[in-house]
Amino acid sequence: MNKSTVAIVGRPNVGKSTFFNYIVGKRISIVEDTPGVTRDRVYADATWRGRTFTFIDTGGIEPDSEDVILSQMRDQANIAIELADVIIFLTDIKQGVTAEDKEIALMLKKSKKPIILVCNKADNYGQVSNDIYEFYNLGIGEPHPVSATNAIGIGDILDEIYENLPKESEKVEEDDVIRVAIIGKPNVGKSSLVNKILGENRVIVSDIAGTTRDAIDSDFENEYGKYTFIDTAGIRRKSKVKERIEKFSVMRSVFAVDRADVCLFMIDANEGITEQDTKIVGEAHEAGKGIIIVVNKWDEYEKDTNSTEQYKKQVYNDLKYASYAPIIFISAKTGQRVNKLFELINNVASQNAMRVSTAMINQVLNEAIAIVQPPTDKGKRLKIYYMTQASTKPPTFVTFVNDKSLFHFSYERYLVNQIRKEFGLTGTPVRMIVRERNENKDR
Repeated sequence: MNKSTVAIVGRPNVGKSTFFNYIVGKRISIVEDTPGVTRDRVYADATWRGRTFTFIDTGGIEPDSEDVILSQMRDQANIAIELADVIIFLTDIKQGVTAEDKEIALMLKKSKKPIILVCNKADNYGQVSNDIYEFYNLGIGEPHPVSATNAIGIGDILDEIYENLPKESEKVEEDDVIRVAIIGKPNVGKSSLVNKILGENRVIVSDIAGTTRDAIDSDFENEYGKYTFIDTAGIRRKSKVKERIEKFSVMRSVFAVDRADVCLFMIDANEGITEQDTKIVGEAHEAGKGIIIVVNKWDEYEKDTNSTEQYKKQVYNDLKYASYAPIIFISAKTGQRVNKLFELINNVASQNAMRVSTAMINQVLNEAIAIVQPPTDKGKRLKIYYMTQASTKPPTFVTFVNDKSLFHFSYERYLVNQIRKEFGLTGTPVRMIVRERNENKDR
């Protein structure tokens, strides 16, 4: 199930960042009394009445501006509107309705999304009735006075958001559909792969890095099953992200990983693994997703008789923490081995969702302990009582011990390797939680 998304939009200097910061409970956005300060979108989760949703703080919209930065801010806000389930339209009650507000209102109404009209800077909360009437002329609905600075009226807005969120059942996707996010640096062939699979030019393909701005969903079904392929914008190094809109693309890629069951991490065979690649794979690893390493443009790579094994060895050396991920060599351009992806995706998705009985996991645990005794420290030996699986996606095991401080990382890695040896768990992270007996706090 996906978290719902709430975008905060409006013209510059109406208090969007102050509003955002109060809701998420910390100063994430820069708050400054200067129009246009928030040029980059910032996002964070908030919880209200048991529902967790993601807030996006956007740069201010100036509908007719030709200024490069302001036009990019407008583009960012447009994408946020497209992504959002609910839109907060923030205005300034002290300034009244402006021409820009009217333009933004027209743009928002075209989105067909639930819109909550908020009139900020109502610092004299009980005396704003006369000032607020003109906001009805925007045709958005009832205006809600708030003071983000003084935290007045915020709870009412959160209630409105809650009432307008999609029902949780509406956010559930089909269980038999495997969601596959295609991630990687710009220009490694992500869109070309989607197009090859779909058999049509569904996604724009260009040699210009960063062509794909948004994450684009493509449903596909064949003899192997049902899939939703999510083609994401390429994730660049932050220091190289000069276009403001591209930082939104990075966020969208992170959202795509969060939605996915399996991530196809694509690299260019001719470039190999870069420092940025390790960070991209790290996003999927930390999120507990199934991972397949896809080496694209293999048809262009100069090979000898041992190239494949040497290349695999180098990749695993560079991505030590993802050594569980299978590697496949393809050419999105020619279609070489693209069909082999489906069985691999199915296998990794099933491994990521694997559940092992307590009896079976403890049999493996006892055998592992018999082969390599638990470590000791200052004469005290680690005792492992039993292990059980707590959850899937990724497989997560809880181990009960006498003293957590004795459970060294090296022994944890040994046990995880023994579990993999017995059950496979190809392509999925494995998490280990350590608890002391009769103690509920996680390690």
